[in-house]
Amino acid sequence: MAAFLPPTLSDTIIALSTPPGAGAIAVLRLSGPSAIGITDLVFHGHQLADQRGHTMHYGTIRDEGRIIDEVVVSLFRGPRSYTREDVVEISCHGSNYIVQQLLMLLVRCGARLAEPGEFTKRAFLRGALDLAQAEAVADLIAADSALSHQVAMQQMRGGFSRELRDLRARLVQFASLLELELDFGEEDVEFADRTGLVALSQEVQALVRKLLRSFELGNVIKNGVTTVIAGRPNAGKSTLLNALLHEERAIVSAIAGTTRDLIEDEVSIDGIRFRFVDTAGLRDTTDVVESIGVERTRQRVQQAAVVLYLFDITSTSPAQLEAEIEDLRLPAGVSVVAVGNKLDVASDDEISTFSARPDTVLIAASRGDGLDELQTALLEHVRGAGLDRTGSSTIVTNLRHARSLEATIAALDAVLVGLATGAGTELVAADLRQALGALGEITGEISSDDLLTSIFTQFCIGK
Repeated sequence: MAAFLPPTLSDTIIALSTPPGAGAIAVLRLSGPSAIGITDLVFHGHQLADQRGHTMHYGTIRDEGRIIDEVVVSLFRGPRSYTREDVVEISCHGSNYIVQQLLMLLVRCGARLAEPGEFTKRAFLRGALDLAQAEAVADLIAADSALSHQVAMQQMRGGFSRELRDLRARLVQFASLLELELDFGEEDVEFADRTGLVALSQEVQALVRKLLRSFELGNVIKNGVTTVIAGRPNAGKSTLLNALLHEERAIVSAIAGTTRDLIEDEVSIDGIRFRFVDTAGLRDTTDVVESIGVERTRQRVQQAAVVLYLFDITSTSPAQLEAEIEDLRLPAGVSVVAVGNKLDVASDDEISTFSARPDTVLIAASRGDGLDELQTALLEHVRGAGLDRTGSSTIVTNLRHARSLEATIAALDAVLVGLATGAGTELVAADLRQALGALGEITGEISSDDLLTSIFTQFCIGK
């Protein structure tokens, strides 16, 4: 892949690599064969062409004698750079006007505005990163919790890729023996041990299935734990949402049916991102708008990872609570935490009725009582599902990777069926090539221009 360099790699590209908007500093990044030469045309300080890589230089950027800004230039010579090309990063003052002036000046001097993800795409094309690592760069930028950061970092450093390469290398050895048999097809020789190929295919399938099972977990880490707050009207759902978020996000009223649409927001608890969803109260109603809200609540509950079923301790019996939770008709795998509210006004008998119930937390949402216990219960539920598995464990977070793993399993199924039924070598070899291709698509050992365009256009400009 690194040996094939499309014509666009002869360009020198430039982009703003820090978020747009006024700030203390902004960083403009150039990459390409003329990055140093173009910068030397406008930079007044040291002659960059004469400087070593990994050095920084103070000076001014001038346009025909007019000083635009005082800057610090960082110089990275390829291949010891992010893109393995010559890279220059210009740190200037974070004024929108200054940034635009510098961009226009450097484009006039020969640079081209970079496309989204083009710096990382160049790193991939020049062999600095494989495709899975390149995608992890985008995940790392988007990471907003300790777990999503840790998983993205592990993938960017090549942990997932090494695991896939090991699997693929073992299959390649058998594939090459099958191809060799095809070359000697008329002599009826057998180089590949069929029993060994069956054992290896089953072993690889088991490992791939393990990776695939981690995708549900990885999707939660990447997108947050969807936690729906459900219950009857006036149970205190909006009050609980505000208490969990530490802000007045939802309208609180004593009038039943105030919340008629979904209200969502996120908060990180002990490094895990939770997406809390406040919902309309569950009840039969003739109000058309409220009934739409109730239906949306029921739909959202079906999509939840965790449901906090909120009930009023002072007006709910254990039998009613069980019936209401049963009425949710939750799919398998959805955790439910029953949350008894209004602890502050409940009698001792009402409190004791529910205090010993499993998976039940008692709170006073209006005062914040019991919130620590509720957060602990939430963490126990998601960690019980394996959400704190990090470190050396490989977790799949990318839908494209999951689909390729599914294709690998299907292709190996075909290999095993072919071996069991005595299919011809050419058919078994073709199915094995399919498995190798599916694994290779994840790391980019096998890729198409359409695939690369689809992936890198999702990156931010400047990365």
